[in-house]
Amino acid sequence: MHRSACLAVLLGTLAALPARAHSANPGSGDPAPSSVRIPRVPAEILVDGVLDEDVWRQAAFLTGFSVYVPVDGRPAVDSTHVYAWYGPTAIHFGIRAFETHGEVRATLADRDKIANDDYVLILLDPFDAQREAVVIGVNPLGAQADGILKDAPRATGGFGGGGSTGVAYAIDYNPDYVYQSKGRLTDFGFEVEVTVPFKSLRYQSSTTQDWGFNVLRKEQHSGWQSTWTPVSQANNSFLAQGGRLEGLTDLRRGIVLDLNPELTSSVPGRPGAAPGEGWTYSGGSPEFGGNVRWGVTNNLVLNATVNPDFSQVEADVAQIQYDPRNAVFVPEKRPFFLDGSENFSTPGQLIYTRRIANPVGAAKLSGKIGNHTVGLLSAVDCAGLQCGFSDLGDASLRTFNVLRVRRDLSGQNTLGLTYTDLDAGSTWNRVASLDGRLVFGKIYSLEWQAAGSFTNDGGDTYSAPLWDLDFSASGREYGIRALVSGIHGKFRARSGFITRAGIVHALIQPRRTFYGEEGARFESITLSMNLDGTWDYDRFTRGTEPNDAKWHLNFNSNLRGGWQVGGQLLYESFKYPPELYEDYWVELHENGVPVDTVRYVGTDRFTNKDIDFSITTPRWKTFSGNVFLIYGRDENFFEWAPADIFMTNLTANWQPTDQVRVAFTYQHQQYIRFDDKSNVGLRRVPRLKLEYQATRALFLRLVAQYDANFVDALRDNSRTDDPILIRDPETGTFHRTSAMRSNRLRFDWLLSYRPTPGTVLFLGYGSTVREQDSFRFRSFDRLDDGFFLKLSYLFRV
Repeated sequence: MHRSACLAVLLGTLAALPARAHSANPGSGDPAPSSVRIPRVPAEILVDGVLDEDVWRQAAFLTGFSVYVPVDGRPAVDSTHVYAWYGPTAIHFGIRAFETHGEVRATLADRDKIANDDYVLILLDPFDAQREAVVIGVNPLGAQADGILKDAPRATGGFGGGGSTGVAYAIDYNPDYVYQSKGRLTDFGFEVEVTVPFKSLRYQSSTTQDWGFNVLRKEQHSGWQSTWTPVSQANNSFLAQGGRLEGLTDLRRGIVLDLNPELTSSVPGRPGAAPGEGWTYSGGSPEFGGNVRWGVTNNLVLNATVNPDFSQVEADVAQIQYDPRNAVFVPEKRPFFLDGSENFSTPGQLIYTRRIANPVGAAKLSGKIGNHTVGLLSAVDCAGLQCGFSDLGDASLRTFNVLRVRRDLSGQNTLGLTYTDLDAGSTWNRVASLDGRLVFGKIYSLEWQAAGSFTNDGGDTYSAPLWDLDFSASGREYGIRALVSGIHGKFRARSGFITRAGIVHALIQPRRTFYGEEGARFESITLSMNLDGTWDYDRFTRGTEPNDAKWHLNFNSNLRGGWQVGGQLLYESFKYPPELYEDYWVELHENGVPVDTVRYVGTDRFTNKDIDFSITTPRWKTFSGNVFLIYGRDENFFEWAPADIFMTNLTANWQPTDQVRVAFTYQHQQYIRFDDKSNVGLRRVPRLKLEYQATRALFLRLVAQYDANFVDALRDNSRTDDPILIRDPETGTFHRTSAMRSNRLRFDWLLSYRPTPGTVLFLGYGSTVREQDSFRFRSFDRLDDGFFLKLSYLFRV
């Protein structure tokens, strides 16, 4: 696949009646299709999950849901009734969900953990911009899940499993909003009551305004998603097909001022420095910090933080790399950075707040001004483990400044500007970028970006470009995606996240989707193909063939009852990457005797042939699971040689009661030499999580994760089979590699009380131990442990 072919491809609706909306408010008029004028009623209610107050009889009544996934354009089998009204300070929703074809799945779930239950998502787009929406989610018992929904390219499945195809959105569940919800199971299904204060939302400053709006319901027994307004998979945008709440007027936020003081304390344990000293704990004084959130206007929010607590309350899930050239991404979880995070979203991850590792203080302004979405962030970060305001003159301090502005153009078209600045004393890095999105003909979209970085590492200043084009046509049955992106080898984004620099990547992915008749075993089948090429940046500019070329044939399906099955055939060609093996040498042998030491030069190219398979079960009352397997001949990056690989990811979720959750995952990655069938690399990571949910706010969690990693002594397996030596670049000395084993068990427990976002009590303990042999569970050596306490309270003025 050559450069010209990729660029040539880049340059080169199902009709349905809208859902009926009624207004129960006499004299309110007949609203437009897919829109509703909900009544304003100056009433207060008790949120108890029972829609028995008189005000609910005045509320607007919405029904007529239709299926979106797996097959669009069909009426929902079970009815959903939504009631909506608003008062001066909050908007209220009541939901009656009928279930006559299966059992309602409902548990006493923790926040954002309702994916295994039946649930309803209320989508609010207060600026009616059709680009992102606030997600207010509830399960049948009122357990909450919230975040931001964004329009995204339609999912077609790919490496790693089947997944649900046809979905043209992505949800980030990390942001949290303060709202009230209660629910209950009924004879007909379930009933939920939701109140969202205007204090918790950003919205327009006009006296009378329209909000984008939709409701999405997920039924676990069938795996179907249905929406209030008909949403066609033939449309490139999910949000553009939503409805509208019209004529909202006189919304009163009042003073929006959130004060969130925090107290944290940790007591880490370590072995003594000298033999016989035993185990020591080094508990320090409690740390005080806090956050402030001020609603400057209805649509602009100022956040500030001082000495924030960003500690972990649970060990991260181990991540296994498939290609050591690609950096591992860790998502942002810290509350200060998550508030308004949608305003800092950029193509290519040019803003990545995890780079601010240990801030002394930070402030940000985010929101919307007219047609402009604005995000401005400044932070002072300390490179050391401890830092305070007395250290502001220290050279270890770094300052971050980030600006993101996006202008909404006609339709869903946008134009964006990004600027980041990292100053670390004698070194600095600045990035400027322009990006845009063009949507036309309902199914077509083109996204582009052009950026430049300017860097000084204490010597010369250098600059480098980044660019990309991403085109998609998302028809209901046929579709294609084509992209090409380039990142110069000297491009630096030290306030962002770049998976891999110095490459050009091109992808062409045609798709064909088949839909079954109602009641068919296969509800939808999607076949797609990946033609994928990756070049070193200079090889691309010279017009040569790609370093790595991939051809994948993908199969993804949704089966009746909520099953998902997928698979792939992979045919790949990888060129030797010399940058990974700069310090590799080979100890040449004759008759078992070392005779010379020569620089390692790997085989120029390998061809891989693999197959993968995945299956996801329905979410039954007490169990759900997923299995992903891959097997074949692939590259062995340890020695740059072909190897037989076997990888699997297993997931099992068991909920024996409404309050107990058990989650088990197992990751297995194995590389087997092609000649003598010995293991060159073997990593096994089982993880068990037990949770007891005493109430919606109180739970106890126990987590155990075992990480067994083995790497054999390396040899030149694709050529001479002689031992590989590693040269120390500083001293010039060589050392022969030896087999490495690491067997670590991490155990964490956490008692959590979180009645609302911002008000929390965390009390936890974590410990890491190791043993010599894998999975023997004896003769453990303790490496570290520690206790952790966090207290915070949200004051809303």
